[in-house]
Amino acid sequence: MFSRFTTTALGGAAVLALSACASGPTMAPFSQADLPAAVQVPAGHRVAFETAAAGDITYQCQAKKNMAGQYEWVFMSPDAGLKGRKGERLGKYYGPPATWDFNDGSKVSGAQLAVAPNGSGNIPLQLVRANPAMGSGMAQGVSHIQRVATKGGVAPAAPCDASTMGSKRVVTYTADYIFWKPA
Repeated sequence: MFSRFTTTALGGAAVLALSACASGPTMAPFSQADLPAAVQVPAGHRVAFETAAAGDITYQCQAKKNMAGQYEWVFMSPDAGLKGRKGERLGKYYGPPATWDFNDGSKVSGAQLAVAPNGSGNIPLQLVRANPAMGSGMAQGVSHIQRVATKGGVAPAAPCDASTMGSKRVVTYTADYIFWKPA
């Protein structure tokens, strides 16, 4: 499922997810015009391909650093499947480090450049700078990766305290990952 962004009059730029299924009409090319500036890919790049991710994020209850007696859920790792526009399985996403591993034998990892909020209950939108790809295939030449259209994935609401320290919780999420190459 892929989403597009439109601006609404409700408090600024809200995200409206529009979806297409495998048998649906061809979608317009991705536009980042309605994304916050922090997560926009710099000029001089073009969309190489898009994926839809659905999976899990694991969090662990840990003591807060330098805050005796306080605890928090800490992001540990993502694990998601990646599908293409027509619903075909393209690969998987996991970490750390953040890695997109494709069925054609190529993979790319990256480092976060920026995030922007995407509403309550959703992990933030994200811009990643890609490391050089490994293997030949669709990941070759990717320079940036955007995470957009996020749903879910935030730290659990379950208690995190001394009695639950070390425990793990898994939450589900979906997002679109847009892969960019220099134009």
